[in-house]
Amino acid sequence: MRVRFILTPPVVDQQATAEREQHAVQYTPVQYTPVQYTPAHYTPAGAAAGDPVGAGHAAQWTVAPTTATMPTRPDTGGRAAVVSDHSVDELPALLARDDGLVWVDVPTWDDEAQQVLAEVFCFHPLAIQDCIARNQVPKVHVYAAYLFLVLHAPEGGKDGHVHFIELDQFVGPNYLVTVHGPINAAADPAVMTVEVESLLHRLEAGRLIPAASYDLSHALASALSGRLRNFTARLTQDVWRLEQRVTAGHLGDPEQFLEEMFRARHGLLTVKTMAALSREVYARMAKIHIFGHDRGQFLLEDTVDQFDRLRAMADGQKDYLQGTIEFYQARTNTKMTIAAERLAVIAAVTLPITALSSILGMNVIVNDETHYGQLAVALLIMIVMSTSLLIWAKRKGWW
Repeated sequence: MRVRFILTPPVVDQQATAEREQHAVQYTPVQYTPVQYTPAHYTPAGAAAGDPVGAGHAAQWTVAPTTATMPTRPDTGGRAAVVSDHSVDELPALLARDDGLVWVDVPTWDDEAQQVLAEVFCFHPLAIQDCIARNQVPKVHVYAAYLFLVLHAPEGGKDGHVHFIELDQFVGPNYLVTVHGPINAAADPAVMTVEVESLLHRLEAGRLIPAASYDLSHALASALSGRLRNFTARLTQDVWRLEQRVTAGHLGDPEQFLEEMFRARHGLLTVKTMAALSREVYARMAKIHIFGHDRGQFLLEDTVDQFDRLRAMADGQKDYLQGTIEFYQARTNTKMTIAAERLAVIAAVTLPITALSSILGMNVIVNDETHYGQLAVALLIMIVMSTSLLIWAKRKGWW
């Protein structure tokens, strides 16, 4: 278990402690002045000679003034948040401080984690039980003094299997507790800490200055969406490679090739499902304004938008791959249909000959003697029948 205290710079600290729930995003207006463009070589229809722009007026396009807004980071004098490590025994004192945020990370579940979550933070027993067991879907539970959040990230496994990497969060007024859920034994344990390592790096580099605990939670959600995006990008590379093989005709073993395509589709479907479920969880949080109406709401809506776009990206790539699969199946089915038609033509040509030979053979070719005249007539009839059937099949386009 890792216990960290994030000491925020003075300016951010004053804003956060004065009114955390009213911490609004600061906006800087940007004024765009009208810009005029005069074409050097433009002659409209009907322009008089010597008056290239017509009617003696200069051709001008005016861009209307526009005011754009963009969020800015609070001024901290260039100072970053200070992250310090502490022992578990210091937790009560750290939680009582008002000059920063407490971040507790539980990489693996043990008795110490059970005791801290139950006795120090006094979390609900059902929420603690959700940290111990695997959760199949993301969820959010809102309690009086905190909320409990479950998210999933993808990790590729063997034979196209996608591991669900669970990250649980307890978001309180001045603390964040992250718990890494159970993991498949086949997955690398290092993949469980990708999001928290990203958050820690941003804090230490000064690229994240949290004013409230939901800033930390939003950073974790952004890191998780980044993992979803990277996983989608890797699957997209596989989709392009498969599409190139289909169009070029270099398929190799058909069964193995189909299996590769279905594995890629399964991965994209998994990403789409993860993004869609996570999006619904954050949409619910935004609906009830769990982090207030200002900056916290802005971060929730931003997270909803991230998962929305990831879902659309994965869905688009899945549809593209499905089109590739259908193209491959259509080509294969066409080849099989052509082969079946040719076999049917061969059967149609040989069947009358076989029937005629079986009937005449018992009467024309006998043990005592062979009637060569009748045999010649039978062979001639067979040849005529075969030739006629071949010509007919050719005219029908079957041959």
